[in-house]
This record gives sequence, C-alpha cells and structure tokens, in this order.
Amino acid sequence: MAATDPERAATRRRRLLWAGVLAVVGLVLLVVGLTVADGTAAWLEVAVAIVLLLASYGLQYVARRETVYRDHERP
Repeated sequence: MAATDPERAATRRRRLLWAGVLAVVGLVLLVVGLTVADGTAAWLEVAVAIVLLLASYGLQYVARRETVYRDHERP
C-alpha cells in the first residue's frame, strides 16, 4: 500500500518536528550536565543528551532520505 504525497509530507514534517524536539531537549541536558550538575548526575545527563542528539540526527536522516530517494515512478 503506497502512501500518497500528502501523507508522506505529513510524516516527514512530524519526524522533523520530533527531531527538533529531541535536539532541543538534548542540548538543554548537555548544557545543564556540563555547567550546573555535579558528579554522577552530570555524567548521566551528558550521556542521555548524547543519545537524544543521536536519535534526533537519525530521525532527520530518515525523513530526508525518504524524501530524496522516494520512487517517483509510482502512480
């Protein structure tokens, strides 16, 4: 079952929105972990921030890849 263009566009926008939210949360955690937090909490926040930033990058990659490499030949 092929997705229509509006469905693909909506899915892409939704993925990019979530990627942006993950990136902002990751950056906030990274800043807090590097400046305010101390000890184990700081390392935990930095680790979670890195995971969130990588997840954000992955979502952006998938959203853009599906847009660029989608099959234009399908009806």
